[in-house]
Amino acid sequence: MRSPWRKLFSLAAITVAAVLAAAGPVCAEDKPVVEEGFKSLFNGKDLTGWEGKDFWSVKDGAITGQTTAEKPTKGNTFLIWRDGQVDDFELRLSYKIVGGNSGIQYRSKDNGDFVVGGYQGDIDSGDTYSGILYEERGRGILALRGQKTTVNNEGKPVETAKLGDTKELQAKIKKEDWNDYEIIAKGNHLIHKINGVVMSEVVDEQPARAAKSGVLALQLHAGPAMIVQFKNIRIKREKLTAGMKKAVLVAGRPSHGKGDHEHNAGVLLLKQSLASVQNLVVADYHNGWPRDTSAFDNADTILFYADGGANHPAIQGDHLFQLNALMKQGVGMVCVHYAVEIPADRGGAEFLNWIGGYFEANWSVNPHWTAKFDKLPNHPICRGVKPFEINDEWYYHMRFRENMEGVTPILTSIPPKSTLDRPDGPHSGNPHVRAKVGQPQHVAWAAERPDGGRGFGFTGAHFHRNWEDNNFRTLVLNAIVWTAKLDVPEGGVMSKVTKEELAQNLDPK
Repeated sequence: MRSPWRKLFSLAAITVAAVLAAAGPVCAEDKPVVEEGFKSLFNGKDLTGWEGKDFWSVKDGAITGQTTAEKPTKGNTFLIWRDGQVDDFELRLSYKIVGGNSGIQYRSKDNGDFVVGGYQGDIDSGDTYSGILYEERGRGILALRGQKTTVNNEGKPVETAKLGDTKELQAKIKKEDWNDYEIIAKGNHLIHKINGVVMSEVVDEQPARAAKSGVLALQLHAGPAMIVQFKNIRIKREKLTAGMKKAVLVAGRPSHGKGDHEHNAGVLLLKQSLASVQNLVVADYHNGWPRDTSAFDNADTILFYADGGANHPAIQGDHLFQLNALMKQGVGMVCVHYAVEIPADRGGAEFLNWIGGYFEANWSVNPHWTAKFDKLPNHPICRGVKPFEINDEWYYHMRFRENMEGVTPILTSIPPKSTLDRPDGPHSGNPHVRAKVGQPQHVAWAAERPDGGRGFGFTGAHFHRNWEDNNFRTLVLNAIVWTAKLDVPEGGVMSKVTKEELAQNLDPK
């Protein structure tokens, strides 16, 4: 935490030897804390999943940030959790600090070069700031220790209750020893606890500034030599507050030439384009199945834009079981392009249930052709979408539920005979599809499940350039909103993608 008027340190310069001696090692008998619903964000061995400058390391089983007189940090620097972002959650960890000041950043913004701004649970070696809620590089102190405040529309914190005397609360904190820190973020309600005692509480009612999601990071403050340690870092995701929904977008690894199957860039464009949906929080994960073990815990819908078939992220390891548990809770699913293909004997039955249909090898085909969509059904997914035509690798002859039960065709067109010019093969042709030449084929569809969940399959998006088409893009954006069980705006999800934005974040080839 930085502020021109506050004095961060009451100690004289601390020698490195004194810092290390006071910090002491983590006891060898310490064991990771296991609590129901919580998942670990730190493996206790190395900085896997975390990234920062070389002030950070793992010592004695704890993440350790250290500055010395010989090696100071010129400004506040942060160790950032790279495996995901946080929204509504309970975070628990243990910390020890000797000298200086630190903090736990959450729902924060990564400003580059390991500089972070946003909500902070403060940590102080002195007697003043531990437990307060400070907004780094923002509105400053939002609640002092012992305060419950409401931040008004002008960004000013107004005390609404007294939680205790600040000196008495400070007495609950152990100096130069391990303390337990807990942060609860539920909607705009934020609570900080140390050693089980509420230290500060904020209701942030400034909509333009109240962050709903962002990065998690640990702070190492500029100033005199110091050392701070963290261990047993664990999180429990919470379902978002009433009226809010969460979409988790999963991008697969690069697999094709430049401009084709741009999973990462495509997911980033979709996330950017969903910014106008006020009640939707969007989390994006890149290059395959999320390393964040809590990624799906509070999801309302999940999108896969990735390679399918034997490489589909959903069928690796125990992922089908994980997804099945989520689907039983009514979580939605969207599959884009190759991600609609799943092996019939491993995932086929699940995809019929979850999204209503799938690409089945030796039944479905994947030609490139210009599809004309002259008529659209009266469905929320089609709001704001006009008839259009576009060239893509439109898969067709999907394997759908029997009698299309619970399935609504969204995009339907008649493929030209030339789409079956290739010889028979797992993806190119077969007697079943050849018998249906000249018949309408569904290349996008919506599905509803008895458990209340919703699914959407979209076979286009081989070409990254097609995201620039407003109708093409709006249809998928609407589907994400619909499967998350939010109301799709009457005019559809409003967004715009420029050629410059389309050219960003492409996979290196």
